[in-house]
Amino acid sequence: MNFVQRLKSDVTYVRGLLRILNSTSDITPDSSNLLPDDWERLADTYSENVAIIFEGQSLTYRDVELRANVFANWAKSQGIQKGDCVALLMGNRPDFIAIWLGIVKLGARCALINNQLAATPLAHCLNIVDAKLLIMGDARWDQYVSAKPHMNEDTPAWVLGKGAPEGRNLEDALVQVSNARPDKTPRSELVAKDVALYIFTSGTTGLPKAARMTHARCQTMMRSIMPACKSVPEDRVMVSLPLYHATGGLVAVGCAFMAGAAVVIERKFSPSTFWETAIETGATNFVYIGEMGRFLMNCAPKPQERQHKITRCFGNGLRADVWRELVARTGISRIYEFYGATEGNVNLLNLDGKVGAIGRIPALVRHRLPTRLIRVDSQSGDVLRDEDGFCIETKPEEVGEAIGKINPNDNRGRFEGYRDKSKNKNKILTNVFEKGDAYFRTGDLMRRDKDQYFFFVDRLGDTYRWKAENVSTNEVSEVLSAFDGVKLANVYGVEVQGHEGRAGMAAIQIEEGLDFAALWAHVKTQLPEFARPVFLRLLDSGRTTESFKFKKVELVEEGFNPEKVDTELYISSKELETFEVLTPQIYADVLSGKRRV
Repeated sequence: MNFVQRLKSDVTYVRGLLRILNSTSDITPDSSNLLPDDWERLADTYSENVAIIFEGQSLTYRDVELRANVFANWAKSQGIQKGDCVALLMGNRPDFIAIWLGIVKLGARCALINNQLAATPLAHCLNIVDAKLLIMGDARWDQYVSAKPHMNEDTPAWVLGKGAPEGRNLEDALVQVSNARPDKTPRSELVAKDVALYIFTSGTTGLPKAARMTHARCQTMMRSIMPACKSVPEDRVMVSLPLYHATGGLVAVGCAFMAGAAVVIERKFSPSTFWETAIETGATNFVYIGEMGRFLMNCAPKPQERQHKITRCFGNGLRADVWRELVARTGISRIYEFYGATEGNVNLLNLDGKVGAIGRIPALVRHRLPTRLIRVDSQSGDVLRDEDGFCIETKPEEVGEAIGKINPNDNRGRFEGYRDKSKNKNKILTNVFEKGDAYFRTGDLMRRDKDQYFFFVDRLGDTYRWKAENVSTNEVSEVLSAFDGVKLANVYGVEVQGHEGRAGMAAIQIEEGLDFAALWAHVKTQLPEFARPVFLRLLDSGRTTESFKFKKVELVEEGFNPEKVDTELYISSKELETFEVLTPQIYADVLSGKRRV
């Protein structure tokens, strides 16, 4: 990048940053203006604008507000008060948004739970947020039943839709409930640093952790992308990502709502119908994760790719080669790649379309965005320090862990952490560049080039990313080890040609006569789909735990290639409902894309 190019990029970034700062300037930790206050102003200002488009149905801002009021008044009738938590286990639909909007109107908190969870993981999520109520979507009662034996309290559950037992159909219970806006008194003593939502993240170990999403943090997420994308009321933002994630449920929804625009909600992402839906709904923008781009580009080109009104999109994880092909095939000229940890304070945004970059921090604004990359041991994850005991910042093109300086007095610099405070310790690094300072550890490896563009490299530690989800190796290992016949399990991620992230693989020691179909059924019951191992590798029974751990790097390198592995390999089969032997032909089919994983 020459001087003129760098100057042009600097101007683009400074202007973009100023727009974002202007839209969030009134958000402070001690402000009395809360998330529901923002929403109610939007509902009043844009009452007749379309807010949500869903399966041929259009809801105005007034419609959503009235529905949110109904949920708020019903929850109040159930005894929900300021500070209480209501859990939400539901797929993508308009009521998902209306429910949490209604709950926060009461000064209560709403926990947005991954709707694939059941049994122990679901119970764990309910337990750690001390849920007073659970609201579920269609046909999720069985998930609740499977979790009940593991719950600390008998949390009352309601189903909004089909599959509710007698007396637990929420739709019936709402018939006589008022849609009047509830009084603000219950939330009048709260400030913006109080919790509004819980969003769950895998973190680096164990079961999901509940990230504390304060009103200020939610407001910042909802307001930040809108000025970057220059949203206007005529926009239609297409959301195919889960609404229980911050990217889909806050960033994307906020990109539309904060401008008086509409959210186009899809139940789930479908590459075969994506462009048709975009055309039908008049979508002008969409939110993505890298897998979406790859799936779209794996489809055969068709005219609809050029017949839509989409001019821009935003998200994270878009691979450089997919990025270029997406622009070439679809004509979408503006791609806003960003990076942000749900629970952290490190945020980056690519404002000028540098292919593959997750953001840039020009020298002019470095002091306002205190993100740094530091040297770590790539195998152990240990932070490397100099002779004075301080961390070592990486040089251009050197890979390091991204960290963000913690500043309790700055909304963007705060680290809100987790509901379980014991989980915060490993995420905070102290005495980093000077005595007494503190930084948030992202657990993500990045590199920056000489022009200060940042590029994501990989996850650090005992997690891997698959199907746009962070998977905890410890959690999967525990599930496998709990099955009779599995003596030892070590879980890791392996690269699969043509796929983003890493697929789950487990090296296991087993007892003779292991029933692989029963193991497959056990895994399906205990883990959401994205966390279930795709591959299994048998280990010689003579290996000890210590040598097993020592060989983990070697196991990752050998992957699932039958030519490199001298013991039996298996692959998960939905059709056969078992782990079947991975033959050279199946291996070839996986690499060619004939067999989906």
